[in-house]
Amino acid sequence: MSDKVKFILGKKIGMSQVFDEKGAVAPVTVIEAGPCFVTQIRESKKDGYSAVQICYGEKKLKNSNLALRGHLAKAGRKSARFLREFRSNGDNKLQIGDEINVSIFGEGDKIDVCGFSKGRGFQGVVKRHHFAGAPASHGHYHVLRMGGSVGCRFPQHTRKGRRMPGHTGVEKITVKRLTVMKIDKDNNLIAVGGAVPGHIGTLLKICSV
Repeated sequence: MSDKVKFILGKKIGMSQVFDEKGAVAPVTVIEAGPCFVTQIRESKKDGYSAVQICYGEKKLKNSNLALRGHLAKAGRKSARFLREFRSNGDNKLQIGDEINVSIFGEGDKIDVCGFSKGRGFQGVVKRHHFAGAPASHGHYHVLRMGGSVGCRFPQHTRKGRRMPGHTGVEKITVKRLTVMKIDKDNNLIAVGGAVPGHIGTLLKICSV
């Protein structure tokens, strides 16, 4: 793989801690990354943009339709749980069927990790937008966590963008410039400094900076 293009798919395992050279403890997130396989190469002349499509994970063959089976067969794969594309400059040397594993990264590399945050369901304005809430004494009753006024006499409707209760979480979040602390090539594990979005087992897109 070219040094300019480093990307892989993985899933969040959990958090742990490691000790650096000075003996200080550092929190890390353990990610099971790969192995992934190249399933398609997008070209700007044919598709209008350059990208590399890779697959990760497995699922039961009966849960894959015939179109997906035929698409994966070109890469020598029977099934895949996830298919994702990564944009490229068109100068990569990858071929269909090539394997991508954690060996493409090294300790100290800077990476961006993209995933979906935890779902919190339907929440009020205090938890969703961090409203302060009303005073809790001196005659206040049943208004402690209410959002207050949401409109006015003009324009006689709630303005677009008004912060109100609603569904919270499951938002696409990218954490940038995280440091690769440790790599376990035998078990396809990466220890990344800091926290990444999502619950345990969530799919993560990892690419170099």
